[in-house]
Amino acid sequence: MRLASKVAELKLENPVVIGIPRGGVEVAAPIAKKIGAPLYVILPRKIGAPHNPEFAVGALAPDHTAVFDEKTLDMLGLTPAALQPVIEREKEEIKRRLALYGKWGVLPDLAGRDVVLVDDGIATGQTVKAALSSLQKKTDNPITLAVPVLPEDEVPAFTKLAGRLVFLEAPPYFRAVGQFYLDFSDLPHEALLSLLEETNPAKNG
Repeated sequence: MRLASKVAELKLENPVVIGIPRGGVEVAAPIAKKIGAPLYVILPRKIGAPHNPEFAVGALAPDHTAVFDEKTLDMLGLTPAALQPVIEREKEEIKRRLALYGKWGVLPDLAGRDVVLVDDGIATGQTVKAALSSLQKKTDNPITLAVPVLPEDEVPAFTKLAGRLVFLEAPPYFRAVGQFYLDFSDLPHEALLSLLEETNPAKNG
C-alpha cells in the first residue's frame, strides 16, 4: 500500500498505530505491518445536532475530550451545554463499542511513542480532531496523521493540528470520502477483530 510506504519513509522510532473504526482500521493494518508497530483502535463519535443527528457539530473521544465546530454552533444558535444530552448518549455508545473491541481499545502508555493515527479519509474531520486532541494529551511527540484522501483546503489545518500529515490525494473538488473507493462498505465487526488479531500476533493470548 502506498500510504504504508509513505509512513515507513518517516523512520519513526518505537511507533504505535491507532485506527479509527471501521475503515481506518483497514487502512491502518498494512501500515502497522509495514513499520512493525502494534495496532490499536480509538473510538471517537460525532456529536450531532439535536434535531438532525447526522449533521455533525463536533465529536467526542473515549476519554471525553470534546471538540466543536464553533462556526456551526453559532449558526445554529447552539452551545456545548445545550448539547449535553447528546454528549451523554455518545459517551454510552463509546462505552458499548469499547467493550466490543476489548483489548484493542485499551491504549498503551504513549509517552515517548511515535503515534500514527489513521482514518480512511477526512470529510468534515470532526472525529479525527477529537481523536487528535485526546491523543495529544498522552504524548509530547508530534502525532502523525495518515489518511488516503482529504480536501485540498483542509491540508494546512490538519498539518498544523497533527504535527505530521501523510496523505495520497488532496483534490480541490471533494464531496465525500466514499467517492475515492471502489468499495466503501463496512468490514463486518468479526472480520475487523480478526484483522486486529492478525496484525498483532505478539499480543495474542
